[in-house]
Amino acid sequence: MNRFLMRFLTLSLLVVIAGCSSKSTQTLPSRTPEQARARLMQLLPTHLQDRQGWATDIYTAFAAQALEADDENLCSVLAVTEQESTFQADPPVPNLAKIARSEINRRAGKLHIPEFLVRSALNITSPNGKTYNQRLDAARTEGQLSAIFDDFIGMVPLGKNLFGSLNPVHTGGPMQVSIAFAEKHAKDYPYPIPGTIRQEVFTRRGGLYFGTAHLLGYPVDYSQSLYRFADFNAGWYASRNAAFQNAVSQVSGIALALDGDVTVPGSYDVGSTERAVRALGKQLGLNNNQIRQQLLKGDSLEFDQTEVYRHVFALADRQQSKPLPRAVLPGITLQSPKITRNLTTAWFAQRVDERRQRCMNRAKALPTP
Repeated sequence: MNRFLMRFLTLSLLVVIAGCSSKSTQTLPSRTPEQARARLMQLLPTHLQDRQGWATDIYTAFAAQALEADDENLCSVLAVTEQESTFQADPPVPNLAKIARSEINRRAGKLHIPEFLVRSALNITSPNGKTYNQRLDAARTEGQLSAIFDDFIGMVPLGKNLFGSLNPVHTGGPMQVSIAFAEKHAKDYPYPIPGTIRQEVFTRRGGLYFGTAHLLGYPVDYSQSLYRFADFNAGWYASRNAAFQNAVSQVSGIALALDGDVTVPGSYDVGSTERAVRALGKQLGLNNNQIRQQLLKGDSLEFDQTEVYRHVFALADRQQSKPLPRAVLPGITLQSPKITRNLTTAWFAQRVDERRQRCMNRAKALPTP
């Protein structure tokens, strides 16, 4: 009886704690599965083929991750999907063969591999009976190109020299999600995997699942979805971290790129943001090691609670005689062989937010299912 009572009290406490959390994106659904799918059928573009299939795959992504299928979240996913692919599971990319050949030649040049060796390797017959040259000429989507590189790396000795084990196609699917992100967050993927997670990203169901996870699968305190869209492009918490960089710059007088990287990614090097914070060490009451350890929390919500974060904003707010923003759009220029215009993370976030707002306006005019 005592053991039963203890279990009951423990469960009750957990329920209370979960109910009090305002930062988690995981909540009990307020819509039934039927209502959520019906709402998606209302919000999806009317001209879209297999709207029922799209609605099912999107709802599955929400249900598998215990995400709230309210209008704001649904419209956010639809807005990113429309922006990134106009609702195509594996969208075509203009001049893809040219882009691929440029990447191959760039890597060959970097490794001082003669052009004739590259040409010879591309003329080898691949596993599907066509040469790699023929397959490159016919490639129209990143999914097709990824499959070519997988074969090229696995079958041709020169492929490993050029690319190691790293396929140079980094994003894909209807939401253009990072393949590295998908591979890192595949533990609870709800579908059977006949091939690889990389291959799943280029399917509608896989691209929507991992894209939704990247967009909504982490807790934030943002006042606007705009900043989630910026994070989708620049990395989790980039908008929060860019605001921190802005505050550091204001207090220290040191100009900083507002890129959302408070430490150098994947390195022990001391970057410009960390150097600027170290310059404030005495004012913050923190030594270099403390600063370093706290900045390393920059990829989590807990960074908000560190001394370095709170003390920097306290100094900045006092200096400016007003509260500084806790989220700003990162100042990043987008770099990709696919991009032919001068685009930024701010441009991306604003375009997606415009689409989200149009979706929300439609939702308000529609009857609730």
